[in-house]
Amino acid sequence: MVTEPTAIEFTWKPHCCADCAIRHRAVCSYSTPAELALLEKAKFYKDFEPGQEIVSEGEHTQVLGSVIDGVVALQKTLEDGRRQMVGLLFPSDFIGRPLRPVAPYDAVAATRVRMCLFHRREFEDLLRGSEQLKHRLLEMTLDELDAAQEWMLLLGRKTAAEKLASFLMILSRRAAVLENRPILDGMALQIPLGREAIAEYLGLTIETVSRQFSTLRRKGLVDLPDKRTVALTNVAALQQLAGEDFDDTASDAVA
Repeated sequence: MVTEPTAIEFTWKPHCCADCAIRHRAVCSYSTPAELALLEKAKFYKDFEPGQEIVSEGEHTQVLGSVIDGVVALQKTLEDGRRQMVGLLFPSDFIGRPLRPVAPYDAVAATRVRMCLFHRREFEDLLRGSEQLKHRLLEMTLDELDAAQEWMLLLGRKTAAEKLASFLMILSRRAAVLENRPILDGMALQIPLGREAIAEYLGLTIETVSRQFSTLRRKGLVDLPDKRTVALTNVAALQQLAGEDFDDTASDAVA
């Protein structure tokens, strides 16, 4: 039985820090009630439409903050003008680098996005006085490093089938973590990117991406109710194809 899609959905309601949907994963997840009160006063929200630039490479950014809803694509511009997607940010991920105001990449809304933002100077002042914020930000930086290394492996060594399986497992892990539940057969995902963007992210052609989706469906690993929905019908086989350990990934999702 396939469950309802669990990926990146919008809840356009005012957020209170104490009961925010990303509270347990965001940069503020270790903050004390007193620190949360300070963050509550300092934060503001901003919405972005698909394709809208959030941060520009080389820009001196005046704000930074967390993704609440939606997916953000990180891109680098090459000397000849070509653009390469270098990562994806999901709800609870942090955009911007405290104490380093120059943006190293473009951050573009891949879907509709809502951000919880802080003015840079105000956030940096809060950071200096909070060991909890420092600790969580360090953890998130290390997670970002791990994700970058995983992405390098994905591009450099994996086959087209392995790349697509890895991409689906990345989406599955994030959805499972946000909902605090394991990745199981029947889980359905809303894919935040079109085929062209997926191809760019994975270093493949659009035709190859489409063929690999069809192959995964034919082998019984996924079902494709529509172009933006993927239902996981054999999680263990999909994880094996992606080069992941089933037991470890399932347990990590609810850790």
